[in-house]
Amino acid sequence: MTKKQDALTDADYEALANLRYALRRFTDFSTSAAQHEGLPSQQHQALLAIKGHRGEAPMTVGDLSERLVVARHTASELVERLVGAGYVTRELDPHDSRRQTLALTAKAEDILTRLSAIHLTEIREMAPRLIELLNDLQIKGPL
Repeated sequence: MTKKQDALTDADYEALANLRYALRRFTDFSTSAAQHEGLPSQQHQALLAIKGHRGEAPMTVGDLSERLVVARHTASELVERLVGAGYVTRELDPHDSRRQTLALTAKAEDILTRLSAIHLTEIREMAPRLIELLNDLQIKGPL
């Protein structure tokens, strides 16, 4: 074992396990909320990524791929499903015809508003515990 591994304590493992548990609970909450609205979790994540994009240019399939940490072809297939469901419009970029820009429809805006409101409520309720867990993981000296 290296010195870094030797320096890990039971409290470190407990803090890591507790943080992962809290994140899994939030992910489960998020998945359930999206499904309740008839939206698969990955589609919800895509809509949120598009809505939250603050770049100078509109979001592209490549940007979405990066934000969701998925392969470009996976993002392209996801966009195809979102377009088919009426959540997203896709247009060729007038400056670069190799790129497609993405925009939310009113239908997507409505569902995203509802989902984001309940997600923010959940996060605000979880925040004190998450802050506590993150504080437990802060480095208090070299490992």
